[in-house]
Amino acid sequence: MKRLIVAVLAAALVMAAGIAHAKTLKLAMDADPVSMDPHVQLSGGMLQYSHMVFDPLIRWTKEMDFEPRLAEKWERLDDLTVRFHLRKGVKFHSGNEFTAKDVAWTLDRLKKSQDFKGLFEPFAEPKIVDEYTIDIVTKEPYPLLLNMATYIFPMDSEFYTGTDDSGQPKDAIVKTGPSFANVNESGTGKFIVASREQGVRTVFKVFADYWDTESPGNVSEIVLTPIKENATRVAALLSGDVDFIMPVPPQDLDRLRGSDKVKLVTMTGSRIITFQLNQNRREEFKDPKVREAIVYATNNPGIVEKIMKGFATVAGQQSPEGYLGYNEALTPRFDLDKAKQLMAESNYPDGFTVSMIAPNNRYVNDEKIAEAFVSMMAKIGIKVDLKTMPKAQYWDQFDDQVADIQMIGWHADTEDTANFFEFLLMCPNKETGYGQYNSGNYCNPEVDEIILASQSETDTAKRAEMLQKAEKIVYDDAAYVPLHWQDLSWAGKPNLQIEPIVNVMDFPYFGDLVVE
Repeated sequence: MKRLIVAVLAAALVMAAGIAHAKTLKLAMDADPVSMDPHVQLSGGMLQYSHMVFDPLIRWTKEMDFEPRLAEKWERLDDLTVRFHLRKGVKFHSGNEFTAKDVAWTLDRLKKSQDFKGLFEPFAEPKIVDEYTIDIVTKEPYPLLLNMATYIFPMDSEFYTGTDDSGQPKDAIVKTGPSFANVNESGTGKFIVASREQGVRTVFKVFADYWDTESPGNVSEIVLTPIKENATRVAALLSGDVDFIMPVPPQDLDRLRGSDKVKLVTMTGSRIITFQLNQNRREEFKDPKVREAIVYATNNPGIVEKIMKGFATVAGQQSPEGYLGYNEALTPRFDLDKAKQLMAESNYPDGFTVSMIAPNNRYVNDEKIAEAFVSMMAKIGIKVDLKTMPKAQYWDQFDDQVADIQMIGWHADTEDTANFFEFLLMCPNKETGYGQYNSGNYCNPEVDEIILASQSETDTAKRAEMLQKAEKIVYDDAAYVPLHWQDLSWAGKPNLQIEPIVNVMDFPYFGDLVVE
């Protein structure tokens, strides 16, 4: 249902519309954000949205350094504490003033979010020093505190306090069903949500009172249209119906690269694409030989070559090269003869039938990859009943663990190996949030112990050794099915300055986009 967001001041829209040389960007993604609540889901799409409507304390640069946003500067006081000096004069979209209390309120909410609480488990209560100074504190020495500050997008505590028309708390985090935060926003970001029809069209308009007057960006309106079909998305760009698309399907890279109608930008990525095998649903997946057989039968080099057209890197582990946990000894394992041997030696030599779900518009060629996997499993006697669906429906099904095999891709939120484990492979724990996306229900206490210890290890060499050991354990356990690290791609009209706003996290900084 289309509805105008009550957080927006009408005057701000009028002022924004009058900005000289205002530019409208017609943006097409493979899917739109699932909600307007930045804490309802930890996903790439929601973080892309957060960078448009909210602002983090600090953010990553293209060179993977940190730059100030709502925090002007910061300093480490001791092993547990970093003091953040906040920007003065910042307004929320509601008109409320941004202060340290909003940071503290947001941190408390993050620790209640089922998706984010695992990330913020190491954090203790923050200490408000004054209106524009806050100390963020961890329970133990934590080497990734600044990394995590890039995920603190302060929310308007006054706006989200109280109850809505139904009597529900405005700060309720609701994954499925209605909530105030799902359809209302008040951030500090450059863009406000002016209108939204889920799955059809979302209009963002520039916030006239936006604090960052030095940004070179000159886009005053973004019209986001989700276009799931790859060919349709590319055709819309080439015909001029849209100005910018993401992602670009691998099969169209050469075509766009040779076109004078568009500008193509690509980048090596670090998002791992995997399948998880639910050991709680299927006894067969508790047999290590079965899990190994599945990994050996998965032709991930073939997937990269034929389906991804070489626009990905074959993976044998979670950590891409350059991460502390990357272990060069853990190579991809496709070997069909070995897979058949392992199945013959397992407790299920005659095979079995399982169910599987995958999205069809979340990862590059996700549906095609899932279909190829079904054919690969048939070669070792495992019949897979596959169901694919749009991202908007997929995540509810994923959370409910409705299938025996489920697809999941993950970009490390902290740009660090431990994050893969914290969400994908640690023993699921609703209280801590660890294992929130571990639908395979893999659980190895030794792995958990290593990852928890790594959180407070500040010696880089020792930490790398710990994380590489953890990668080796899950590799030997065949804890999941690694496929590849997905490369990144964006394309737009030639008059768009795309390169400065894109990054390896795949969170384009649209507020800084220049349209010539």
